[in-house]
Amino acid sequence: MKKLLLAGAVALFGLSNAQINRGAVYISGQVNYSKNENKNTNESTQEFKALPSVGVFVAPNLAVGTSWGFSHSKKTYSQLYMNGSYISEFEFIRKEPAFTIAPFVRKYWTLSDKLYFFGQLEIPVKLGKTEIEANSKTTDVAYGYTYEDIQNMEYKFASVGVNIKPGLDYFINKNWSIEATIGEFGYDRFKYEDFDNATNNYKFGFNLSSVSFGVKYIINKKENKQ
Repeated sequence: MKKLLLAGAVALFGLSNAQINRGAVYISGQVNYSKNENKNTNESTQEFKALPSVGVFVAPNLAVGTSWGFSHSKKTYSQLYMNGSYISEFEFIRKEPAFTIAPFVRKYWTLSDKLYFFGQLEIPVKLGKTEIEANSKTTDVAYGYTYEDIQNMEYKFASVGVNIKPGLDYFINKNWSIEATIGEFGYDRFKYEDFDNATNNYKFGFNLSSVSFGVKYIINKKENKQ
């Protein structure tokens, strides 16, 4: 039985003990853009995020570092109403630019000479604002009268959390790898500056929205095999 288990381990992981040396430095980053449109409801949502990262191995297979970057989302909604001789047009625009910094600790476990599993503990801090613009225009086509109204609102916010992200790192060659996080477990506290109430958000599970890919360049990798 022990020989069977050993054979399975060799086939699956190759029993590699390769380690990434202390002193190695890596640079990675993620750039995401998405756009969704619903013609039936006249809704449109755009999201953009750029998040570079730098990590330093302070011990074999153990890195500390930080991620920082910018995100921006925009949601628009428009509607046309008709009531007798009145035609009303309404447009709602919500923008949310934000800056994020997330110090982290990442631990690697070797699956093979090229494939690593990692677990990352991070503390993301996000600062941004919500900008809301509501435009309305009402026209009385019978008398040629038009009334327009524009309302602008802005609310600053901050959030801080703790996340655990498991993932896989595959090295194409000595210096380049492709990494993928495959889930997110954590908590964050979100609060608008001008409001007393805060929102607590919990994340737990594996879903498509929590899967992300990135490219990493590592300097002075110098694997040791023990």
